[in-house]
Amino acid sequence: MRTSVSSQGNRGKGVGLGLAVASAFAFGGSGVAAKPLIEAGLDPLHVVWLRVTGAALVMLPLAVRHRALLRSRPALLAGFGLLGVAGVQAFYFAAISRIPVGVALLVEYLAPALVLGWVRFVQRRPVSRAAAFGVVLAVGGLACVVEIWSGLGFDALGLLLALAAACCQVGYFVLSDQGGDSGDDAPDPLGVIAYGLLVGAVVLTVVTGPWGMDWSVLGHAAGMNGVEVPAWLLLGWIVLIATVVAYVTGVVSVRQLSPQVAGVVACLEAVIATVLAWVLLGEHLSAPQIVGGAVVLLGAFIAQSSAPAEGPAPANRSASAEGPAPANRSASAEGPAPAKGSESAKGSADPVAAGGPERELSARGTAT
Repeated sequence: MRTSVSSQGNRGKGVGLGLAVASAFAFGGSGVAAKPLIEAGLDPLHVVWLRVTGAALVMLPLAVRHRALLRSRPALLAGFGLLGVAGVQAFYFAAISRIPVGVALLVEYLAPALVLGWVRFVQRRPVSRAAAFGVVLAVGGLACVVEIWSGLGFDALGLLLALAAACCQVGYFVLSDQGGDSGDDAPDPLGVIAYGLLVGAVVLTVVTGPWGMDWSVLGHAAGMNGVEVPAWLLLGWIVLIATVVAYVTGVVSVRQLSPQVAGVVACLEAVIATVLAWVLLGEHLSAPQIVGGAVVLLGAFIAQSSAPAEGPAPANRSASAEGPAPANRSASAEGPAPAKGSESAKGSADPVAAGGPERELSARGTAT
């Protein structure tokens, strides 16, 4: 019995890991396809609107199928649409219109450090020295990426926009996991994605005013480092691969792993985007920037993989009360909970990376 449960858990983690890698590849190609459209004359926010609205139309049948989520999880759907869809994409696309794709992604991947900051200063839970070291390492690497010694050689507003995308990405990971331990009552991840895209499309429609967009750009070719590529083909890639496939595989992988483990794997997105931008767009990074980028990703990995410092568990709280979304609570009652580290019955905290035995058990309804 134990062997069977363990093997099932390992298979589930293997599938989740594969989906997380696929999501990183899909997301990593979005900026490379979007930047030529922006340079061809489309406003960054209009590209985001096309991306989100197109994906929302593709996922519309799933939204109809899971319409019960509108009554049971309205706050989750609104938060996912605002942060995980509209916020991340709008800030990221606005950032790459001002700074290189690779730099924008590396700044965005300060998100793991922000997760640890949330755990330490908002939730007031201790974190380990290794996790704190990872945060410091990531920040130091970022200083190399932006070449701070030369007085911020990149556009300061572009860097701020990338940092805003990082903040929204934290919301994407933690909201993707809401209800993951609720058993049969857990919201269907595909339904959450479908409504998140619809919410994002509505918000972006109000914000961007797509009726003023230069639609003629989509009928011409966009330059990609000297190569002319049909604009409609780039848009199709952004909508179908970099949005629909990326979100579906990403959210399902978070359910299989945890927000923190999926966040570590998602750091591959920055590497993929940087390499693609180098090859396809000719955006070369200097040696210090490459080293700094590697340090950012290493720091993010350490920060997310380290266990929090152990501390005594409150006497009146059980392990099931610690999770981000207990079975009898909705996301609106619980709020974002970026760290999965729920306490065990012995009073010690799970690693911030989570995804341990407690998650496997609770996923099968046996934790209680």
